[in-house]
Amino acid sequence: MFDLIPDMAAKRAELTPEALAFHDTTTGRDWSFARINEAANAVANGFLARGLAEGDRVAILCQNRAEFFITLFACQKTGIILCPLNWRQPVRELAQTLAPVGVSLMLTDGAFAATARDTAEALGVPVLTLEEDLARWIEVGGPALTAPVPSERPWYLLFTSGTTGLPKSVIQTARMAWVNTVNIGQAINIASTDRAVCYLPLFHTAGINLYTLPIFLSGGSSTILPKFEVGVVRHLLASGQINQFFGVPAIYQELSLMADIGAMDWASIRCGCGGAPLSEPLIRFFAEKGAKVLNGMGMTETGPTVFLMDPVQADRKIGSVGKPQSLVEVRLAGVPDGAEGVGELQLRGPGITPGYFGNPEATRKTFTSDGWLATGDVARRDADGYYFIVDRIKDMFISGGENIYPAEVERVLNQHPAILEVAIVGVADQKWGEVGAAFVMLRPGQSLDPATLRPWCRERLAGYKVPAHVRIVADFPRTAAGKICKPKLHEGLEND
Repeated sequence: MFDLIPDMAAKRAELTPEALAFHDTTTGRDWSFARINEAANAVANGFLARGLAEGDRVAILCQNRAEFFITLFACQKTGIILCPLNWRQPVRELAQTLAPVGVSLMLTDGAFAATARDTAEALGVPVLTLEEDLARWIEVGGPALTAPVPSERPWYLLFTSGTTGLPKSVIQTARMAWVNTVNIGQAINIASTDRAVCYLPLFHTAGINLYTLPIFLSGGSSTILPKFEVGVVRHLLASGQINQFFGVPAIYQELSLMADIGAMDWASIRCGCGGAPLSEPLIRFFAEKGAKVLNGMGMTETGPTVFLMDPVQADRKIGSVGKPQSLVEVRLAGVPDGAEGVGELQLRGPGITPGYFGNPEATRKTFTSDGWLATGDVARRDADGYYFIVDRIKDMFISGGENIYPAEVERVLNQHPAILEVAIVGVADQKWGEVGAAFVMLRPGQSLDPATLRPWCRERLAGYKVPAHVRIVADFPRTAAGKICKPKLHEGLEND
């Protein structure tokens, strides 16, 4: 599919040069598509003048800003591979993440200059700043670079969270970006008149691809926030400045706690959710306010969009992530094609990553012998062809010979009126092998006696599924995507 793809920034500048691409709230600056392309050309020439060439890797440590996307497009023009870094990580972790990749240069904004310099020193590479060095390149300008882009050439790397070991660097390509634009674009009807907000971190696939890059490629505009601030996002939603919104469950959870959230015109905003399915209570909460939040599912390795629920069936099939989108094939291991059943979710299509950079062994283990991506997720397909994510295979535990999927228990506990969020993990037990431990975060102003929760669960769950241990927590450790980091919950139990 498309061996060569037109330069993205150049093509968009050709089509709608004066249209607004980005409004950057950090600088207050508006960027047209033409100006983004000019700036990307300038940065690309700056890279080449420093001796960088196709295949070289450049790391970037910054919060959300237009210069990130300018650099991303500059890398596409030159074949240089961009490596966005997690600004929550300390120097040691950043150096460990980058060491196998072999970067030649570190870029940073002012907020993380000290961390970037210390990391670069550990790796023996130079540092440039976005506010000074790249700004100077952009001011000077440079000749246009508009050559077609090899569709499967590595464009940028996204690092996995590393919850099961050292992070792996997932290759992202131009073809993956266009496949994602088709998959998410037709699912939510992206148009050039759409306005989105870019606030999720850009070292994560959702920050780039849900929906900022698809909106850009479609000629729409995005307001860029340096990071998530619930009050700012709420203002953008309430003032009508955005009409396409994507969030992870933790974001919708924070929005739900705002006193005036019901006063907004939610019917004018198309809402998507990923990272994990939004719980039934929150879906119903927002539905009562006029918002139809559509659950979806994807992975860094899939570009990311695989599933998104359709609005017609959203109220009837609460909890479903919908059907596979246009450019992806899905099968459930051990389940006949099209039949109802439960099995490991496996994926194939032009939007799947070529693999992990410099790690052929990890790539080999991730794909089946016949070329399907093995996700590690257990999914269920119903009689109408809708899919439900049951749980991660690695999160399942066995108690007294019975398989227990934590997500099933979490869905029940999330219906308790005092509970805002919950996580279940399996812990060792002398009698049963493993039992469940529930970590519970309460709604503001609520209290809960842990001793009362087990009888409440027993009325709704089989006895072996009822958590044997209950712990009230103020918050959860989370990954960059906002998911609860269950290995750290395990560590907390082990350290007690």
